[in-house]
Amino acid sequence: MRVLLTGSAGFIGSHIAEALHGGATTPGRRDGEVVAPGPDGCEVVAPGSGGCEVVTADLRDGVDIRDPDALDRLLPGVDAVIHQAAKVGLGVNVADLPDYASVNAYGTATLLAAMARHGVGRLVLASSMVVYGEGAYDCARHGRVRPGPRRAGDLARGVFDPRCPRCDDVLTPTVVPEEAASDPRNAYATTKLAQEHLAANWARETSGTVVALRYHNVYGPRMPRDTPYAGVAAIFLSALLAGRAPRVFEDGGQRRDFVHVRDVARANVLALGVGTAGEPAAYNIASGTPHTVGELAAALAAQTGGPDPVTTGEYRLGDVRHIVASPARAAAELGFTARITFADGIKEFVGAAPDAGATGS
Repeated sequence: MRVLLTGSAGFIGSHIAEALHGGATTPGRRDGEVVAPGPDGCEVVAPGSGGCEVVTADLRDGVDIRDPDALDRLLPGVDAVIHQAAKVGLGVNVADLPDYASVNAYGTATLLAAMARHGVGRLVLASSMVVYGEGAYDCARHGRVRPGPRRAGDLARGVFDPRCPRCDDVLTPTVVPEEAASDPRNAYATTKLAQEHLAANWARETSGTVVALRYHNVYGPRMPRDTPYAGVAAIFLSALLAGRAPRVFEDGGQRRDFVHVRDVARANVLALGVGTAGEPAAYNIASGTPHTVGELAAALAAQTGGPDPVTTGEYRLGDVRHIVASPARAAAELGFTARITFADGIKEFVGAAPDAGATGS
């Protein structure tokens, strides 16, 4: 199987490239070819015995000054695309909106149009749990309810859990299944959902197969640090390795599912072997063992020997309180179950940091 992998120089993409080279792409098929471009766009790999050719290109127009016909050159003969290239993170402010729309939505549309031109009929799409907005909640009086955005007044008073839209009681969180309604709360979430809709449109019009993998909080070696778009695990680790206490927003009780990047890479490889033509499918890619953000900060502090976390009470209106998934469908249909435990993953994550030698770990 020949696979075009976009975003192969990125955090998750680089691990997917390794997984494709190191193991089965689908049952009965081994040593999948990878087509990968550079850090600013798509990467497409035609590996020989010595590795992959890395091509830098921009998905938004399919051209690059060094490779003016990248997609049209690379897509012929490709069996499947794994699409990882994206602008990630919550963003800094509304000034980021054009970039998110351009890179995530328009870039994906351009890729899909090129796939249709060249008859490439299989897509594995990197989506995200952010498409759900808040997670799933139960009310003691009204059962399963869907809360709206948290109120600024509540957050300012330290009331962080969402309230029932019918009786205003504080809600109890539960797990989110794939059929939950989407409710994106920021630019990244909105454009990830747009990618799913564009891919579904492509699948129906071309009888293509699309599998959207809704990643939960991915962490592990090579995770970007020290940028405004870094994930919370990277932000905490950067602080600790600089000798600073990690600053935990709200009360630290926000629940997330932290899934190791190599487990996510394996899920992408498994997704190459499933799906039904013209019928888009989505899967939660999660560990199934949630932790609070406060627990993450404490685990990283213990592993680094750094200062204890500080809980600040600060909040961001674009954040959600709890988002924990059910990984049951991925287990049943993809054959995916996370293998790397939280404790083992945190130890590796800290040890892999370039400046981790300065800690006591």
